[in-house]
Amino acid sequence: MTVVSERLPALGQAARRRAPLSLVLDRESVFSWLMMALPLLFLAALVGYPFFYGILLSLQYRPVAHTGTFIGLKNFITNLHDPIFWQVTANTFIYTGVATFLKMVGGLCLALAMNQHFRMKNLVRALLLLPFIVPTVLSTVAWLWMLDPAFSVVNRLLVALGWPKPGPSWLGNPTLAMVSIIIINTWRGLPFYGITLLAGLQTVPPELYEAATIDGASGLQRLRFVTLPLLRPIILIVTLFSVIFTFADFQLVYVLTHGGPQNATNLFATYAFDIAMGAGQLGLGASIALAMLPALALLIVALTIYMRRV
Repeated sequence: MTVVSERLPALGQAARRRAPLSLVLDRESVFSWLMMALPLLFLAALVGYPFFYGILLSLQYRPVAHTGTFIGLKNFITNLHDPIFWQVTANTFIYTGVATFLKMVGGLCLALAMNQHFRMKNLVRALLLLPFIVPTVLSTVAWLWMLDPAFSVVNRLLVALGWPKPGPSWLGNPTLAMVSIIIINTWRGLPFYGITLLAGLQTVPPELYEAATIDGASGLQRLRFVTLPLLRPIILIVTLFSVIFTFADFQLVYVLTHGGPQNATNLFATYAFDIAMGAGQLGLGASIALAMLPALALLIVALTIYMRRV
């Protein structure tokens, strides 16, 4: 008993020394920052460094294999006087706006259909993910064959339905080329929208639909006044992700059209790559890549304000 009583003060002092540290770690704000420290360091290393290095390149005249020369904002001024740059800007906004709208509408319809009860529902849901799972380049090469003027499955089907031979040149006509990349991007992005919105639909309490039905609401009214308001936060998040991914799309467009014909499908990402790697002007290419940031930020802010008002 004497030994135990002698050790009790020492244990009490050790506990008192550990108490402040425990209190600090128990604080929600401190614990949250500790959990976020590693991801933030990861982002700083893999995203922050390339971003700031890109800013440095955009302020230089930097041909490949040469030392950069600081020229300030001349690369950005060159872009403002480049008609192709403005064509690329219009292409990017059209491509992003139309594809995002189609994915939003199509994904909502897909989610509503998948939320119904039918046989082999789980298998169908799994198959819906295939366009999103298959590597972008692989699926794009398949579409390249499907739209080829000589071997196009699409053209053969149109000719069989009465279209004049040999069928339209999907990737050779400026308008059809833009339509083609929008359709393929929509096809690839639909599973992301559909599965995400389906998860949101399954959180809606069935009692709300029952109450609306008792009040005499039709199916369209239940969708408008029950489903859409509850899905609005999820629609906003998934739309923001889709806008970011579509705005910076590179693989799909570069494999299909390389930005052609006549720059009709050139986007910020593909044009910056051509200038930096094709023409060897790293500084000018970096300035084009950075030019998408304020445009993308403006688009995201406008979309957020609109979705919150709806």
